[in-house]
Amino acid sequence: MDVVLVTGSSGTIGTRLCETLLKNGNKVIGIDRVPNKWNKEVNKVTIIGDLLDKKTFETHKAKLKDIKTVIHLAANARVYDLVVDPDKAFENFQTLFNALEFARKNNVSNFVFASSRETYGNTSKEVLHEDEANHKHCESPYTASKLGGEALVHAYNKCYNMKTIILRFSNVYGMYDESNRFIPLVYKLAKNHKEIQIFGKDKVLDFTFIDDTVDGIIKAITNINQINGEVINIAYGKGISLLGVAEMMKTEMNSKSPIVLKDNRTGEVVKYTADISKAKRLLNYEPKTNVEEGIKRSVEWCKSNLN
Repeated sequence: MDVVLVTGSSGTIGTRLCETLLKNGNKVIGIDRVPNKWNKEVNKVTIIGDLLDKKTFETHKAKLKDIKTVIHLAANARVYDLVVDPDKAFENFQTLFNALEFARKNNVSNFVFASSRETYGNTSKEVLHEDEANHKHCESPYTASKLGGEALVHAYNKCYNMKTIILRFSNVYGMYDESNRFIPLVYKLAKNHKEIQIFGKDKVLDFTFIDDTVDGIIKAITNINQINGEVINIAYGKGISLLGVAEMMKTEMNSKSPIVLKDNRTGEVVKYTADISKAKRLLNYEPKTNVEEGIKRSVEWCKSNLN
C-alpha cells in the first residue's frame, strides 16, 4: 500500500486528515515540530522534526523510504502574525522547499500543497474563481508565502515530472484548534463573557467545516492522475460576516460578551467567498456542513476540550 506523508500532522487539518486516512485503511506518516495531543493513533505515526532543517528528512530516511504522496500542510498560518513577524513567512517558503526537495530526491509521485484564500487579496469581486488570484493583490507576507509557494509547486510539476495539486482553503474550523484563530478565540472570550473584538465590521469570509476540507483533500489525492497540475478552491461556497459568526456563537453559548467592531487590520482580506464549481466538477466535491451546524459542533468540541 502507498504511504502518505502529512506535514503539519499535529495541526488542526493535519490531525483530522491523518485520523481519517488511518480510519480508511491508509498507511500514514506524520511530521510536525510537536507531538499530537489530540489523537493517540496519529501521535504514534508522527515524526517529531523541524522542516526548516533539511536534515530532518535525512535523519528519518528509513521511515520515509516508501512515501508516494506528500500532503504539505505545515505552515505559520496566522495572517496578522506574519505581518508583525515576516520571518515566519520566509519559514513557510523554506519548509515547502525542503518538502519538495525531499519529494524530488526520493521519487515521490504526488505532492499536494495547502494554499489559501488569501492569494486572492482584496478586489472588487466577492466570489472568486481559481484564475483570479494575482500577485498584484498580495496583501501580506503570508499571502506572498502562499503565492510564491504555488509558483514553486508549479515549477516542480514542470521540471521534475511530479504530479501536483494546489488546494486553496478558507477559514477551516471545527475541532483540534486551541489557537487564537477566530472561532476558538471567540469561544474563549464568550465563555467568560469578555469583550469580543472584530477587526472589520464588513468582513465576510467563507468558513469551511474541517470534515469538508478533509473530504476535499482525500478526493484530490484519489483523483490526482486526472487533475495533475490543477489549482482548486476547497471551501463551503458561501460567505458569512465575522459579526454573524460571533453572534451565532454567543447565542449557542448563552454568552453576554459585548461585541466591539474595529477597523480591519493591515494585510487581511475583507471579503471572500469561494467559487467551488471547479471542485464540484473535477472532484465531485460537495460540502455537507453549513455554518449553523458547524458552529454548533465547534462549540460542543470546545466545551469538551478547551479550558
